[in-house]
Amino acid sequence: MKNALRVALVGAAGRMGQTIIAVANSESVEIISKLDQGDQIASAGADVLIDFSQPDVGNAVCEAGLKANTPLVIGTTGHSLEQRKAIESAAKKLPIVFASNFSVGVNALFWLTEQAARVLGDGFDLEIVEMHHRLKKDAPSGTARTLAEILQRERKTTQLRYGREGIVGERDPSEIGVHAIRGGDVVGEHTVIFAGSGERLELTHRAASRETFARGALRAAHWVKGERPGLYDMRDVLGLK
Repeated sequence: MKNALRVALVGAAGRMGQTIIAVANSESVEIISKLDQGDQIASAGADVLIDFSQPDVGNAVCEAGLKANTPLVIGTTGHSLEQRKAIESAAKKLPIVFASNFSVGVNALFWLTEQAARVLGDGFDLEIVEMHHRLKKDAPSGTARTLAEILQRERKTTQLRYGREGIVGERDPSEIGVHAIRGGDVVGEHTVIFAGSGERLELTHRAASRETFARGALRAAHWVKGERPGLYDMRDVLGLK
């Protein structure tokens, strides 16, 4: 394919990997290398290395990018603090787009959540509810974690409550509730609830197809090529800062 972006894909056999492969041609992308867990991660000859695999592959992905000076797009979620630090360290030498969700709509949700938290202030209780298919391995989702981080930053609190059970007492006004639901083949649903006295605001995004994430990831791959070293997210790609 003439003038196509050359991509090495880690996690090619997974759901997201297969979707990226399916839409690559229509996004002017050539997948030159299809890699999975157990394969030697390499990005030689690629313009960008995309990772949708497992968190424990993250170090190898960063090492491959650094070795070949290849920009990275990382969509894997569930990284430990140590694994996130490895990505942040690699971003000092490489341009990296690291996002919990590549959907344009979800990134609009991130922005709207931030704005709503500022407008509504401390008088509203904050809850996040997410639902995904039964095969998803991590909980809460990376997108829910990002939403929680946005609310923590705006509310200036570190308190998160992952579900409730038993006699838990009255709700602490400073806590942010996070709830994960799993079942069926749900691609992804996220709701942020702002519950006040006499009124409630809910912001919801529902994904009907993985194509929206795949196309967003490939859009990020086109964008990150040629960028300066640094750690970027999808809001950088979309200009939503």
